[in-house]
Amino acid sequence: MALTITDECINCDVCEPECPNDAISMGEAFYEIAPARCTECVGHFDEPQCVQICPVACIPVHPDFVESKESLWAKYRRLQAEAGKPAVDQP
Repeated sequence: MALTITDECINCDVCEPECPNDAISMGEAFYEIAPARCTECVGHFDEPQCVQICPVACIPVHPDFVESKESLWAKYRRLQAEAGKPAVDQP
């Protein structure tokens, strides 16, 4: 499942640096999450860091990108390989 940022975003700038996959960037009006890079922090943290830190709770699951935990782990491993970094094993 990729996450998304709704138009309730206040552009507070706290989510972007928290993303371990560099999936969050400024869009035309507010921050956006690239679904191809969002693993909901699988492989890095137990909970999505952007959701934890967002002061207005505007980061739900993207309804068009619902993924299983297995596919999130596969995406995490792919992103780590592309970055030339070692991936942790799936629990």
